[in-house]
Amino acid sequence: MIRFENVSVTYEGADEQHQPTLREVDLTVPEGELVLLVGPSGVGKSTLLGAVSGLVPHFTGGTLTGRVTVDGRDTRTHPPRELADLVGTVGQDPSAHFVTDTVEDELAYGMESLGLAPGVMRRRVEETLDLLGLAELRDRPIATLSGGQRQRVAIGSVLTPHPKVLVLDEPTSALDPSAAEDVLAVLQRLVHDLGTTVLLAEHRLERVVQYADQVLLLPDGVMGSPAEIMTVSAVHPPVVALGRLAGWDPLPLSVRDARRRAGGLKARLEGRVPAGPDLSARPASGKQDPGPGPGHGKGLDGGDRVGRSDGTGRSGGFNPFRRRRTEAPAPAAAPLALVDALGVRRGRVEALRRIDLTVTPGETIALMGRNGAGKSTLLSTLVGMIAPTSGTVRVAGRTPHTTTPRELIRQVGLVPQEPRDLLYADTVAAECAAADADAGAEPGTCRALVSELLPGVADGIHPRDLSEGQRLALALAVVLTGRPPLLLLDEPTRGLDYAAKARLVAHLRVLAADGHAIVLATHDVELAAELAHRVVIIADGEVVADGPTAEVVVSSPAFSPQVAKILAPQPWLTVEQVEEAL
Repeated sequence: MIRFENVSVTYEGADEQHQPTLREVDLTVPEGELVLLVGPSGVGKSTLLGAVSGLVPHFTGGTLTGRVTVDGRDTRTHPPRELADLVGTVGQDPSAHFVTDTVEDELAYGMESLGLAPGVMRRRVEETLDLLGLAELRDRPIATLSGGQRQRVAIGSVLTPHPKVLVLDEPTSALDPSAAEDVLAVLQRLVHDLGTTVLLAEHRLERVVQYADQVLLLPDGVMGSPAEIMTVSAVHPPVVALGRLAGWDPLPLSVRDARRRAGGLKARLEGRVPAGPDLSARPASGKQDPGPGPGHGKGLDGGDRVGRSDGTGRSGGFNPFRRRRTEAPAPAAAPLALVDALGVRRGRVEALRRIDLTVTPGETIALMGRNGAGKSTLLSTLVGMIAPTSGTVRVAGRTPHTTTPRELIRQVGLVPQEPRDLLYADTVAAECAAADADAGAEPGTCRALVSELLPGVADGIHPRDLSEGQRLALALAVVLTGRPPLLLLDEPTRGLDYAAKARLVAHLRVLAADGHAIVLATHDVELAAELAHRVVIIADGEVVADGPTAEVVVSSPAFSPQVAKILAPQPWLTVEQVEEAL
């Protein structure tokens, strides 16, 4: 179905040596298989996917040598419009994908362009609405959707024309665990029942590796079965890391495989207790011990600018969580943020209601919940971008929405879901220089952070030419440069590979140890297990669970990390904890 013949892609100015982003890729993807692309951030996964759809080099520029054919069509002589009936593409940024204003119209647009009959279009729209859980959003303006909801609409819009090939770049990165499972189940049905060929790049391998027929490892260009590639890949999910630690052969790819072999490991861990977080460096707060978590690593720190964040709507459905609050004595240190009975209404949507939250110095809190639950809206109120409809919000003794941005950014920094909202310079070097100047930091501070978080990013490259993970690392460095007391992160690991995420976790641990408070909205359950002292679960705009990470995530099937599922009922959350105990 797809053939790469000695394909290399080089972008002018990509780095000082003008090295190819893809080098001499030679492979064949058979019809009706799901192929997973694996590799570090910036290694060329998006470029390879773009070469299949014809976007590379017709729209991205650069030089492509070799030959790419899809069902016999040469992508050099067939631009994307002549491949539209054959290849459906969803990029890393779903917002760049939309043409119409509402969900239902967007799902129908691709079929209208291909001239399908109205009856066929109506049937496929209804099927896709049900498949992706979008029925309740059918009449909603796309501009009012959360990032995760937009991602589902973007995926649905390429499913309705029934293409032979689907090209998906980070399709589950902005989805909650349940929505991600639904999307992956749809992809499996397309592959198994309809013979659709799927190429998928995804950093959250814990979600997808067990579903892949083959895995393509970049930059090596080696393709093989998931079990074969995971034995040699430096990028691998926690279940594989645990299998390597325990010496299991063959390595497990799913939680179910690992549970079947975990008896001996659980026996070795019997009676041991996971190491709790090192709280000695945190300011005394008087709060209840936030529970198990990893120790501190080494890294840099900081934060500065305020960016925009997508608003979220409300998602319906049964709420499986009981409301729980962690009772604690009055804190000795003044809270950095106080949210009391907060309500936010956005048009007809009640995005938040009766939210109570206290954030103390040195505390890391993970906000979790379904897409559209209100996580991004809560972060936006903390940074003053949205005014409360009811209740109060105080940050460092200030009311955010009435405080001038120049004053507020010294107290709170936000990295939004779309990192480009913070980036306006023409080069990485200029962006970093501006961040240093805005923060009053030593020249080179921001650039050092970029190099630490994601090595190999060239000074002269334009931010728009970076991969999603590289752009996120740059936006994080911009905000971290100013060291705000309160740091807000909206999906901070989207587009980051495991190594980059580990470096980010190390930096954030140091920030927390220095007394900075961190609130992150995330669907990354592994990140919450590694980093958060507390987890707050929001559903339909309300807090339904608030407590120590180990207590909240282990009791929730949807938000439990892989290690917790494998070693249950023992209280282990991460491979790091198990390794320390052994």
